[in-house]
Amino acid sequence: MGKVWRAHDEVLHRVVAVKELTAGRFVAEADRLVLHARTQKEARAAARITHPGVVTVHDVLEHDNRPWIVMQYVDGPSLADAAKEAGTIEPREAARIGLHVVGALRAAHAAGVLHRDVKPGNVLLARDGRVLITDFGIAAIEGDSTITRTGEIVGSIDYLAPERVQGGDPGPASDLWSLGATLYTAVEGTSPFRRTSPISTMQAVVTEEPPHPQKAGPLSSVIVALLRKDPAQRPRADEAERMLLDAMEGRSPAAAQAYVPTQRVAREDLDSGADGTTADAGAEGPTDGPPKVTARWPEPSQQHQSAHAPQPHGPQGPATLAPASPSSSGRGRWRSAVLAALLAGVVAGGAVFAAMNYAGGDGEGDTGGRTTTTAPATKKAPDTGVPAGWHRVEDPEGFSLLVPDGWKRQTEGDQIDYTPDNGRHRIRISIDRSPDFENPYMHAIDLERQLGKRMDYNRVKLDQTTYRDQVRSCLWEFTWTEKKTFPGPRHAIDQMYYEDDGTEYAIYMSSPESSWETTREQFDIVVRHWRAPGA
Repeated sequence: MGKVWRAHDEVLHRVVAVKELTAGRFVAEADRLVLHARTQKEARAAARITHPGVVTVHDVLEHDNRPWIVMQYVDGPSLADAAKEAGTIEPREAARIGLHVVGALRAAHAAGVLHRDVKPGNVLLARDGRVLITDFGIAAIEGDSTITRTGEIVGSIDYLAPERVQGGDPGPASDLWSLGATLYTAVEGTSPFRRTSPISTMQAVVTEEPPHPQKAGPLSSVIVALLRKDPAQRPRADEAERMLLDAMEGRSPAAAQAYVPTQRVAREDLDSGADGTTADAGAEGPTDGPPKVTARWPEPSQQHQSAHAPQPHGPQGPATLAPASPSSSGRGRWRSAVLAALLAGVVAGGAVFAAMNYAGGDGEGDTGGRTTTTAPATKKAPDTGVPAGWHRVEDPEGFSLLVPDGWKRQTEGDQIDYTPDNGRHRIRISIDRSPDFENPYMHAIDLERQLGKRMDYNRVKLDQTTYRDQVRSCLWEFTWTEKKTFPGPRHAIDQMYYEDDGTEYAIYMSSPESSWETTREQFDIVVRHWRAPGA
């Protein structure tokens, strides 16, 4: 179809990608017109979608009697290239990638655009951790006529949904099927339906079940659910997001089991462990021929989740977030300003982290400038699901959260803390209505890079996540050794996310390492019951 060039925008002085359509040079005039129309359609499709996971189209220009697309440059390989180089992609990383692709597809579908060519080659992995989807060249746009001819199938055959191969109308579920095939290829290292010819490949897509994933771990049941032949039996995008989030965090998604078809296998296959699963031999009586039983994968024992696991999506919690009201501002900038001051040498090496109020707020030991108040009055309206020993507070800044009984509100500058012991254990809330970074993950990467130069910082995890249906989100967990105020090993975790209006929220907790297990459980409660201003 074409080449993609790395180019320099001489007006805005930025690196861009320019897509050149080359196939039109070698085809008949009628075919050339179709190809050019598809290129224009690609630009229109991508331009309708505003989402950080979709490659941005900057412009379309005519040159040499052909359309050229000027778009966002992504510094990094495609998923196809990454998988080819590594052999396979680790399941939790594949789940993270899938989570971001689903978020981008949800935005596309909401804009009336079906991608129709989701495959490893069209998923780009930026070196800063971002995941973007590109190439809407054969997208179906709501309200546009389809640029195909009778009997023509356009797309990568082994990633086409069965309904498309059979000539049916595609829908959002078709893109999700293609995502399932893409994730299968990433973790297994081979396409699930590719055969020796296009015809046999299409036949496999329509009539054959893929080999059960052997290397997918907790992602296995999600892939199986997405690859259901009947589009009505596949999970919706929001359901797939929750499943992928579970898999990314190492949990086997229990919700995926509702979409995994019951498999009939011979008893001798189970006895030999051929399918890697365990079945209840008494689940079904014998039938004609060899005895058969009903089995499902993965086995139910893999589905158990921690009672304190985060529930990041609105429908699973007592409240969801609404767009934030203009309340406080500048806290994210303040955090960055503190770092800048520290790195300029205002505070010497060992005290760097102690003085940085964002990353623990472990100051010089006194309360200089700190205001302590009792927690705001508990909300009078009934509040279901509040754990024993906790209560809801309505903060003067407009947000609402659960805090353990006895924890008091403190402020230091424009930082807001809740703590029982003057900061040794703390919840810290930061709000920035004008963040400096494209997404929280990039913000955390910037902070991490600076911390790593000055202290014994150790990353536990830093993952792009979906929190309260917001894909611009990350979960950052780390440890360090405090030198002054609360000497000894400490542990912290931060849920950062952008609201629809662009406001960045950071919900942060820290404590001594010795009490981290309790703090981690408390953090799950805090993020599950968090309400932004106006919620």
